[in-house]
Amino acid sequence: MNLPLFIARKIYSDQGDKRKVSRPAIRIATIGVAIGLAVMIVTVSVVLGFKHTIRDKVVGFGSHIQVHHVLSYNGSTPHSICTDDSLLKAISGIQGVQHIERYTNTQGILKTDDDFLGVVMKGIGPEYDTSFLKRHLVTGEIPQFSDSTSKYQLLISQMIANKLQLKTGQKVFAYFIDNGDVRTRKYTICGIYQTNMTRFDETLCFTDLYTANKLNGWRQDEASGIEVIVNDFDLLPATADHFVEKVNRACDHRGNILTSETIYELYPQVFSWLELLDINVWIILVLMVCVAGFTMISGLLIIILERTQMIGILKALGTRNKTIRHTFLWFSVFIIGQGLFWGNVIGLGIVLLQKYTGFITLDPQTYYVNEAPMELNIPLVVLINIATLFICVFVLIAPSYLISHIHPAKSMRYE
Repeated sequence: MNLPLFIARKIYSDQGDKRKVSRPAIRIATIGVAIGLAVMIVTVSVVLGFKHTIRDKVVGFGSHIQVHHVLSYNGSTPHSICTDDSLLKAISGIQGVQHIERYTNTQGILKTDDDFLGVVMKGIGPEYDTSFLKRHLVTGEIPQFSDSTSKYQLLISQMIANKLQLKTGQKVFAYFIDNGDVRTRKYTICGIYQTNMTRFDETLCFTDLYTANKLNGWRQDEASGIEVIVNDFDLLPATADHFVEKVNRACDHRGNILTSETIYELYPQVFSWLELLDINVWIILVLMVCVAGFTMISGLLIIILERTQMIGILKALGTRNKTIRHTFLWFSVFIIGQGLFWGNVIGLGIVLLQKYTGFITLDPQTYYVNEAPMELNIPLVVLINIATLFICVFVLIAPSYLISHIHPAKSMRYE
């Protein structure tokens, strides 16, 4: 029989004297652990949800890896690459690649009777994965994008629609200026999307690849670049290394020098900002563990002082200090365990409630999302529970040595 565990269980289940000081101390310690764990679970879930939501939006606009002309680094002047079957096949065969899609960017001006706005039109072909656009579609439908014909349909953002007061089904004129020549196209607003990512929503429209190439004066087998979706985002650096070896500084059939960039390189400011959130998470985790640890220390000291007579009797019967210390550490484990239970109930309850109801709303202009995003990571929650338990028990080892200074003779007279 494990004597320390047996005695600790008896002490913990003792509900005899309600006037004991230890009962409020136990409740306070339990509440401290529960609140600390709940805050940690909610914090980690919010940060993970926020980071992945923003990351997915950025990836939705720019994919994981882009292959384009090396001169595209130098400015806004469009440079094309030859996207023939041999290049597409070569990129598709690179390890880690799941899907590829062509795109062509061109700049223009949308004009209504009352206002005008400079925009970037992104031409995409029939192979383009429109699942991201469908998830953020507000009204209308996704146009049928083509690389051989054009229906002059346009997908615009809600921000552009609000500025120009456009609705689905309306016509709008687009003007394109190239070397002093002005070309006009009449588009139909087919759909309106909203991602709340201001840097994209305020200028980016989607049209078909055929029209974008024609406006740039390019051939049908040309494009601004190729977007690449990888199998596993966590393995993006390894896949990017393959592109550096096989694509960078290579030439297409027309002698254009190719290069590749990851989403991290295309939008470094966004991902640097997201990485700063990890610092906030660590600060909150440390603070909450400290709160739980301090409440447990104070609770344990109160319990030891209240049980001084019992400690003296155990010592008089020949029990070693080590055994008594283990008894009170086991007692602390019971308190921490109850705190962890209620902390999980509260923390997971808030996360699931927010995930399925979205009752906590945010300003999309500031946070880029309409509601606080939550991502429940069960392995991480289990790790937080285990870490909290071990850290709290560890910080109680030093206070438990107070037992060594209690003498049996003096403890018998302790009131």
